[in-house]
Amino acid sequence: MADQEDDFQMALRISMQNSPPEPKRSKPRDAVSPAEESSEVKTRRLQRELMASAAEKRMLYARASSPSPPSPAPAASPVSVSRLDLEANVVMKDRELGSELSVEEAKQLFSMVFGAEVTKGILAQWSNQGIRFSPDPETSMGLVQHEGGPCGVLAAIQALVLKYLLFYPDGLGKGAPNMHHNLGSRTLSSSHCVASTNFSSLSEDAKARALLRSMGEILFSCGSNKRAVVATLSVIGDDVARFGGSKDEVIAKSLEGLSIESAADLHKVLRVETYTTEESVLQGLESVIPVFRSRMGALLFLISALLSRGLDLIQADRDDPSLPLVTAPFGHASQEIVNLLLSGQAVPNVFDGNMDLGGGMSLKGISRTVEVGFLTLLESLNFCKVGHHLKCPRWPIWVVGSESHYTVLFAPDTNVQDENELEGRESQIRKAFDAQDQSGGGGFISVEGFHQVLRETDVKVPSEKVDLLCSTGFIVWSEFWQVILDLDKTMGGLKDSTGLMGKKVFDLYHFNGIAKSDLNGSQVNSGGETPVQRPRLTKLRVSVPPRWTPEEYMTDVSVSSSANESKEISKPEPPQHAPLVDCIRTRWPHAVCNWVGDAPSIV
Repeated sequence: MADQEDDFQMALRISMQNSPPEPKRSKPRDAVSPAEESSEVKTRRLQRELMASAAEKRMLYARASSPSPPSPAPAASPVSVSRLDLEANVVMKDRELGSELSVEEAKQLFSMVFGAEVTKGILAQWSNQGIRFSPDPETSMGLVQHEGGPCGVLAAIQALVLKYLLFYPDGLGKGAPNMHHNLGSRTLSSSHCVASTNFSSLSEDAKARALLRSMGEILFSCGSNKRAVVATLSVIGDDVARFGGSKDEVIAKSLEGLSIESAADLHKVLRVETYTTEESVLQGLESVIPVFRSRMGALLFLISALLSRGLDLIQADRDDPSLPLVTAPFGHASQEIVNLLLSGQAVPNVFDGNMDLGGGMSLKGISRTVEVGFLTLLESLNFCKVGHHLKCPRWPIWVVGSESHYTVLFAPDTNVQDENELEGRESQIRKAFDAQDQSGGGGFISVEGFHQVLRETDVKVPSEKVDLLCSTGFIVWSEFWQVILDLDKTMGGLKDSTGLMGKKVFDLYHFNGIAKSDLNGSQVNSGGETPVQRPRLTKLRVSVPPRWTPEEYMTDVSVSSSANESKEISKPEPPQHAPLVDCIRTRWPHAVCNWVGDAPSIV
């Protein structure tokens, strides 16, 4: 203990001086050559240097955050080259300030994420995925995925990265304001924006800052906008300080042979630091960003999000806390992980709010509007119902879920979120219907609930149709909606013989971070074309027809201006289909999609 106190005092003196003082020795300095320096002495010397760096950082941070009035800046004092080198090379400058988890916390964390029967294959997936941008110019805004499991984590980060790259490009400079930019104050009607999609022109600095802000925003949201916890590894710092080469190369070397296969392994190497302001978490993330680029990056970010929320609150969010968050047998991120990163809460369902089951039991859903949303193929298969909060986020960016993978869909034009008259009326009626739906998104309500919907939406359905709809004792959405479509606008319906409600046409982009063979980018060589392995970015042209069946849209008749000319059938391009189109139609019913080249893949 006395030695530790001496070390701390020595480190403090180092941080207050321009050059390091003489360390404690039993011999004069000249009597000890570098070759003769014992490993113990060398270790203690390195520890003192690191502690000095940390002490200096603490004092600088204390001055920066002090509320006292500013005083004239003192004259700059010379700093030794060795100190500058130390500051440049040590990635984890405040590593020693990070704390260990207790043995019990490590056990709880490992069990919560992986469960008791996790396979080595799943652990390998989650220990070999960094958070890195694609080197391909056309997909340079995208994070590359190598392993199947962590796609939910990468997709959520990717969605936030796109928010900053598309809609806040001017806020990614070095002097940019805080991460949120008053996002909640934006209204679609007053802040129309069409972003550039020239992703090949993005600078590395802009991408790096977008990534930092996205990670910081997610973690701070998980911490209820009060704190963020950043998890990193204890095995990194010394190697970065000792060895030359790039930080990424040194970190990769440090991680050679490292595996996390148990709670004990996690406890041994995991270190965490808690931040209580947005600015400090950005600084903390920036100091360790090379660690998140390493093969442990995705796992460390998931752990950071869980700890930011708090392990006890994570378990309270869930409907069944006994199940692992990483699902067997393929190691995919659960819906709870995706919801945590999108909404700040690890709830398992995608509907709005909570669903009361009676008897003191309820199912937990999304409690508020989110920055970026979520669509799923499972809704098109009637396995769930995504609520308004996820389906209509603040920004036109969605994580897309399939049975086995997460990808990202986005629009550069915020107007795709605006509702025309038809969509606005549908949303009003559907919201009233869903408020009476106690089936968990099954799409039917009671007779009493049906009459409440008619009163709230001012729909005047003829009595004979009311009797027909209520004849079975419950009302199905699809049957009710067909009545609305056949009902004249003057009676609260949507029948529109003029077609003035009009169609919507806009562009969507789909990004799949898994590197696949891309025939569109084939390289020609002497042996023929060789498909390029890279992430996939697909542009889709989307048309939402004014009438509610594609068949009517495809056979729409337009009358010529001349009465003597015959009628012509006006047909757009034939619609193309892929599972992604089914996901898009959960957001824009009956949308017709077209693209060039290979079909977009959500697996």
